[in-house]
Amino acid sequence: MSLDAIPAIGDSGLMIAQPYHLYVERTDVAKNMARYYAMSIEPNLFGDVCLLRKWGRIGAKGQTMIHHFGREEEAVELFLDLLRQKRKRGYRPRATVAS
Repeated sequence: MSLDAIPAIGDSGLMIAQPYHLYVERTDVAKNMARYYAMSIEPNLFGDVCLLRKWGRIGAKGQTMIHHFGREEEAVELFLDLLRQKRKRGYRPRATVAS
């Protein structure tokens, strides 16, 4: 393979088969708890698949963690495991506010 070759349009190894995005919250007024948890699966510039996680108190910067995978299936497996864990702990999609 030549480094000068022009790749075909749409021939990208960086495409994710299906978008994976999640944002959930856990609130408990009695415990002064207001937390969020967000995840997404995205490609990086080096051809890896990354699971990006962000969590913290609602309204705060929070923390971030990035997991790198060689295959999308591995990222999806961790994504679904973490989703199950968060659901068990009481995280739910954000309630919409009626105007």
